[in-house]
Amino acid sequence: MVWRDLHIEGDILAAKELRINQSVRVREVRLILDNGDQDVVTIEEALASATQAGLDLVEIAPQASPPVCRIMDYGKYKFEQEKRLKESKKRQKLVKLKEIRMQPRIEKHDLAFKTKHIIEFLEDGNKVKVTIRFRGRELAHTELGKDVLIKAIGLLNEQEIGFNVDIPPKMEGRFMSMILSPKNKKV
Repeated sequence: MVWRDLHIEGDILAAKELRINQSVRVREVRLILDNGDQDVVTIEEALASATQAGLDLVEIAPQASPPVCRIMDYGKYKFEQEKRLKESKKRQKLVKLKEIRMQPRIEKHDLAFKTKHIIEFLEDGNKVKVTIRFRGRELAHTELGKDVLIKAIGLLNEQEIGFNVDIPPKMEGRFMSMILSPKNKKV
């Protein structure tokens, strides 16, 4: 029987196949005991000591020579690993990318209104992609779009909101865009 389990080492998650009890198919193993001592024993002796203790024989390092096994409660081990995985997921903050679209010929009030939305998104901890869409002949005057993006940055600076410009204004086809992210708040 082969169990597929998530194994956490430090902060790295790696999928690892663990073999337990009769699925360990080697002649001899390096058995790690509860007190930390290690012995090289036959697989029959290791299985006998595991059944005597009422626990499972779990192959930890199959690539080693001889493979390393440990006697432990596999159900409890699996439960602890899942619990750690859930805890690490709980602490992660999912950052979303929000988008605000504007025109190169936007009025002051509309720019201020859109800037308020950008502030809200940044305060919520989301990244913001500010996009200027060019239509028809507007494409010949991309400097107008860049001016609008610079004005938006100026309005954000006036509001004293902490942000970083991850990607400065650049053209992508008929669109000019930049990406802003909130500054990390240190407590």
